[in-house]
Amino acid sequence: MEDSIETILQNKTTKFLYSDKPSSWLPCLASGITASIYAFWAVFVFPGIRKVPVSLRVPYLPSCKPQTANILKLLNGREGKFVDLGSGDGRLVFSAVSLGLQCTGYELNPILINWAKTLAWWRGISPNQATFLKQNFWEVDLSQYKNVTVFLAPNAMETLEKKLSAELPDDARVIVCRFPFPHWPHTCTEGASLDQGGFAKCYEMTDLTTNKIYAAKIIPHSRVSKPHQREKIDKEIELHRTLNHRHVVQFYHYFEDKENIYILLEYCSRRSMAHILKTRKVLTDPEVRYYLKQIVSGLKYLHAQEILHRDLKLGNFFINENMELKVGDFGLAARLEPLEQRRRTICGTPNYLSPEVLNKQGHGCESDIWALGCVMYTMLLGRPPFETTNLKETYRCIREARYSLPSSLMTSAKHLIASMLSRNPEDRPNLDEITQHDFFTQGFTPERLPPSCCHTAPDFHLSSPAKNFFKKAAAALFGGKKEKSKYLDNHNKLPKEDEEIYKLRQDLQKSSISHQLHNPRTDEEIKTISKLDVLAEKADKQQMGDTIRMIVRGTLGSCSSSSECLEDSTMGTVADTVARVLRGCLENMPDADAIPKEQIDTSFHWVTKWVDYSNKYGFGYQLSDHTVGVLFNNGAHMNLLPDKKTVHYYAELGPCSVFPATEAPEQFISQVTVLKYFSHYMEENLMDGGDLPSVTDVCRPRLYLLQWLKSDKALMMLFNDGTFQVNFYHDHTKIIIANQNDEYLLTYINEDRMSTTFRLNTLLISGGSSDLKNRMEYALNMLLQRCN
Repeated sequence: MEDSIETILQNKTTKFLYSDKPSSWLPCLASGITASIYAFWAVFVFPGIRKVPVSLRVPYLPSCKPQTANILKLLNGREGKFVDLGSGDGRLVFSAVSLGLQCTGYELNPILINWAKTLAWWRGISPNQATFLKQNFWEVDLSQYKNVTVFLAPNAMETLEKKLSAELPDDARVIVCRFPFPHWPHTCTEGASLDQGGFAKCYEMTDLTTNKIYAAKIIPHSRVSKPHQREKIDKEIELHRTLNHRHVVQFYHYFEDKENIYILLEYCSRRSMAHILKTRKVLTDPEVRYYLKQIVSGLKYLHAQEILHRDLKLGNFFINENMELKVGDFGLAARLEPLEQRRRTICGTPNYLSPEVLNKQGHGCESDIWALGCVMYTMLLGRPPFETTNLKETYRCIREARYSLPSSLMTSAKHLIASMLSRNPEDRPNLDEITQHDFFTQGFTPERLPPSCCHTAPDFHLSSPAKNFFKKAAAALFGGKKEKSKYLDNHNKLPKEDEEIYKLRQDLQKSSISHQLHNPRTDEEIKTISKLDVLAEKADKQQMGDTIRMIVRGTLGSCSSSSECLEDSTMGTVADTVARVLRGCLENMPDADAIPKEQIDTSFHWVTKWVDYSNKYGFGYQLSDHTVGVLFNNGAHMNLLPDKKTVHYYAELGPCSVFPATEAPEQFISQVTVLKYFSHYMEENLMDGGDLPSVTDVCRPRLYLLQWLKSDKALMMLFNDGTFQVNFYHDHTKIIIANQNDEYLLTYINEDRMSTTFRLNTLLISGGSSDLKNRMEYALNMLLQRCN
């Protein structure tokens, strides 16, 4: 239940200003006397000394409008019964009734109870909607309620939390308004408790002006009262606030008041790997590769910043809504020091400590590698490698690097674990060597995991999310295999359904369409980049690179089973232009150690998501402006525009037809249905493949796919405006070549989905890294051999 406590922060800096006017002293004195009498009456008369402990007595003070508004925001969309503990005049109960909740208010003051009942009668609120009870809520079982508000003094909060944690269901939401002054930053509300560490407790916090959610790490000053404790917190803040990486928990802000230190961090809604493993017990090999690659990515960044984490463990790897892993908790992190200057203190989590740390030789990058080996072992087997019932025995096993590797593990997994858990730090692999190990290079790594992996093992074969999704699509389209054919007309007929659904990652397939290019590029127009053209013409004489094994599945003007590649002049012109420019650049660019750094505003569209379901329907993709396209197996193409209301249809040899998605011609109904299924599936299950900004330009010609092609290493896509994109499977890197303002640009998206865009002319001057050049060469070979 602790995970569902919601607390509204009080602003401790509220100041009260008094006027010096001589005539105001009498009203002030009268007000003070009245308030004192009221406080005595409310505390000692009604609830009564014998009924409520002194520390819990609170005079009646109604909630203000901002408080009520914030509470309604937190209750909006909730289900189940609502209760206000100490309901006063019933204003929060009446507000909750307006949300459709069945409400109860507990109050000991009979005057307030009767007043609330009168107001309910006056407003026409029935007893079924709102009930007010003169009863001490401390003596009531609250297990039936899922939504709770309470208005108490801070010293009552700890006692209340114990009661609520014991009685309320796990999905309950508790909103606590602190007494006595209901003034707090109206945009800030603290939510569900996430976790608790040595010094701090972490809460979910929402900015009500933007609805952005943060993880708020709250550290009481009483926990860091000693100088070395405060120094530790300051050091954590100093290190963490400088970090910015996709796989490191983002630091946003920190502040403090008289009671606490508050640190606002990136919110990871799926909690930590420790929570996932507690439910799952063990993880599959593909999942371990998926998570480890992201840990290594974050750790490489930290080590490049000369920062050691020193406490790598499952509980410090956090998972966000998109199932992306973030390395967090830098409470023990430290700057990397030379060997002779390293601190000899033993710190970290016992099961993950390395031999050199136990032997007081200090932490180094190798110590983090050791901990990573322990993490991998734990993911695969459900327990740390050196865990025993006795801490001394655990330390003895660590010093001796003594642990067992069950025969159930893959040989490559055993080898990688053994190398990372080498007793000698110098024998351990570095981070680059880890990701190049056979465990990663010879095994499947999913591009994304579904949220269901938090509690159930995924099936990466026939029972994939895409299979289940498109099963529903087929059922909706055809209602059954025997009746499906009557829904399709002969010209736009989809291929016959197979009994078996193949894996989504299958051998290379290809499909293409024909449509006259709007304003196709001529040789004269391309001369605007004359240097590239001259070099490209020279490069045309060079021999093609190594042969790439491919299988052609869809061709112009024929069904998807054809093995021939037939192109019209339009497609050939587009492909040849891109190939000529790319080859000219490759043949003449100098070698360099890194890719060029250039700031360019991009306005081209690119593929952010894709789904290959060509064994039944076709190839689907989503562009950066949220247009969704499907290239069907019969050569037809459909685009669903970003408004989700308009469809563009391209026949094999015909012009573009435009019609509303809800009023599709009868012969296109089945294909529009598939198009919508593709759109929904990619929106719900896939994440964007890079950080390029989304561009919407209504003046640009609509983009549609001319040809797509898969090899055993990459996916190639060629569009009508000459945009050419290649996605590499093994590390999820991407190359995009696009023409912008009569100038060719190349965008490279690395394995962390971070993009860099530069002019091809810049490559001719500055050169590019061998890694980039190898990818460009492979992309060119795919383009040149697309008909082989």
